[in-house]
Amino acid sequence: LLSPYTFAGLSAEIYYIREGQVNAYALHFTVPVPAHLEEISFSWQSLADRPLPYRIHIDAPDPEALPKPSMNISTQGEIPEHIETFAIGLRCSGIVSAEVEVTITIEITLDPLTGNTTELLFRRKKICLMSEHPDVNQPDPYLLENASNGQNGLITIIIGGILAILFVSIFIMIAYCVRGSFNRKPHHAQPIRTSSFQRLQTHAPSAPSSIVSPPSIAPTIATLSRNRIYANAEPEELQRRISELTVQRCRVRLSSLLQEGTFGRVYRGSYNDSQEVLVKTVGPHASQVQVSLLLHEGMSLYGAQHPGILSVLGVSIDDHTAPFLLYLAPENTRNLKIFLQEPVARTLTTIQIVKIQLQLAQALGHLHSHGVIHKDIAARNCVIDDQLRVKLADNSLSRDLFPGDYYCLGDSENRPIKWLALESIQFKQFSESSDTWAFGVLMWELCTLARQPYAEVDPFEMEHYLRDGYRLSQPINCPDELFAIMAYCWTMMPMERPSFEQLQICLQDFYAQLTRYV
Repeated sequence: LLSPYTFAGLSAEIYYIREGQVNAYALHFTVPVPAHLEEISFSWQSLADRPLPYRIHIDAPDPEALPKPSMNISTQGEIPEHIETFAIGLRCSGIVSAEVEVTITIEITLDPLTGNTTELLFRRKKICLMSEHPDVNQPDPYLLENASNGQNGLITIIIGGILAILFVSIFIMIAYCVRGSFNRKPHHAQPIRTSSFQRLQTHAPSAPSSIVSPPSIAPTIATLSRNRIYANAEPEELQRRISELTVQRCRVRLSSLLQEGTFGRVYRGSYNDSQEVLVKTVGPHASQVQVSLLLHEGMSLYGAQHPGILSVLGVSIDDHTAPFLLYLAPENTRNLKIFLQEPVARTLTTIQIVKIQLQLAQALGHLHSHGVIHKDIAARNCVIDDQLRVKLADNSLSRDLFPGDYYCLGDSENRPIKWLALESIQFKQFSESSDTWAFGVLMWELCTLARQPYAEVDPFEMEHYLRDGYRLSQPINCPDELFAIMAYCWTMMPMERPSFEQLQICLQDFYAQLTRYV
């Protein structure tokens, strides 16, 4: 059974039952219904070889804000054998402002002889706003429609026969960035867990004239004009950067080995006996290609001056030894992904996680303001200290140090497939918008303490899954408002993803809302 939404121009679809497997998580998720949306419509079809009786009950406990919801079909009957659409009217009275919990219960009788029934419970949170001209006596259009006339969206419930296999899918919308003061108009959809799937289709937003909203999270024309694709530095430019940052090897001291891969190594050390640094290098048996890749990727954030960016401090190249890349970092600095997998990370609060995400959004906003695209945003490419100050780093050595995060799809190139936007997988196109997508996955990593995204999905299937709209699930204990921000990052169309300036606003507002009660 499904229900389509169009809010801020976005439509989406969730599978509540797929191939006979009930997605209990999705059924328990409460979907916000924005104030201007007065109906939700469901399209359904029975694929069983016999009639399947149904019974529908709608509960809305606040009649002052939301009068009794109406339907344009009978509350009981049989599920049609062909796709038909019905609508449920959720028209607010306009007398008061409220958030009304609406429960839609659909009971399906699978076998009348044995009394075998299945109950599907859909939860909605209807946002009602006080109106200057409430009109509670206006006739309800749903009572005037014929039951066969509802065609308000594409949503499908498929109920299977012999084993009582049900297929249910639903269009959902995320109605707002966060509640209360976090009242910006969102522009993207609500993703779901990988075991259930959601389709996202984005369109141009249109806000109702009766609602005055703060600046939208949707990209502006100015944002889109910057949404271009950047190329890597030319060899001549790379050589110039190396020459400018060259330091003497004798001034670098290595104190301890932090990470080691097949050929890559990360050390803690010091420079000039006074500056604590991280040192990236390769082993003595590294190939020339691996050495060149270290230098090329290690210079990708060259010249970035921002407290949230770990840019290269110096380069040491001797004729007979592997190059050193030096990064200024306090002694307690360590890789963010490794930190998240340690027991100490389990004590992180939502406030701390949001603060980390905000720091990274600010760093990426700085990069984009200077025309730099990161291309590999992930927890493995960040560092953090004991004060939870986080810095965005380059991706040098990451393929070697975190081989499980990179996949080769037959093109002789290891890529972080499960962090990439669809256009990056399909066409190897990278832009500010593809960075936004990856940042959404990074937010998900922070909330799950560095779980692998799409762990059960084959890398070769990722393009197909993303194209069909499948997205990551809402992490346990992740607030709906925070998950909504992630969802906006995963919109199908690049131009409709938020900029980092807009993400900063959303995260800052949500952070302020959280700290207000602490």
